[in-house]
Amino acid sequence: MFDQLFHYLNNGHGLSPDQFEVVREFFTLRRLKRKDFLLRQGKICRHMYFVNSGCLRLFTTNTEGQEMTRYFAFEDKFGTALTSFINQEPSFEFMQSVTESEVLEIRQEDYYRLVDEIPEFSSSYRNMLEQAYMTSQQRIYGFQGYSALERLKWLMANHPKILSKLSSRVIASYLGVTQYTLSRLKSEL
Repeated sequence: MFDQLFHYLNNGHGLSPDQFEVVREFFTLRRLKRKDFLLRQGKICRHMYFVNSGCLRLFTTNTEGQEMTRYFAFEDKFGTALTSFINQEPSFEFMQSVTESEVLEIRQEDYYRLVDEIPEFSSSYRNMLEQAYMTSQQRIYGFQGYSALERLKWLMANHPKILSKLSSRVIASYLGVTQYTLSRLKSEL
């Protein structure tokens, strides 16, 4: 249950087995069904999640009710509504399980306690923040001015796992197109 988290923290950040024994006490296993919500828009995000299996997505809806997906957290990744988690203010996003998933959750105050007390854990947090920033920058600047076909090609080149594991509806919401448009674009490749 905790092997993947230990591997992530040990390989990337040098967390020792003794340090991990302290860390793991703050995490709780949670099993999710497909489409279970971890967070709803307008609620405060009080947890960070490490994905053991499955996939989480962060999304919002526009005034017409169309979903716009911002981020996917697959296996061996952390996921949360970061702005709400950091500021403890209501989230503008939803967080939902896309598939049956198994996650390890940690409360915000416990997470920051580990960041303050264990330098190797703090290193993982810094890395997560850096990765989140780079991902958002790549997505913002990569998508600006791209046609729908170019966005699909970008997704194929940079995140093929999304295309192979998720539904057309969810992929279309990530690319900012309709399912019909996505189907047409795939036929053009």
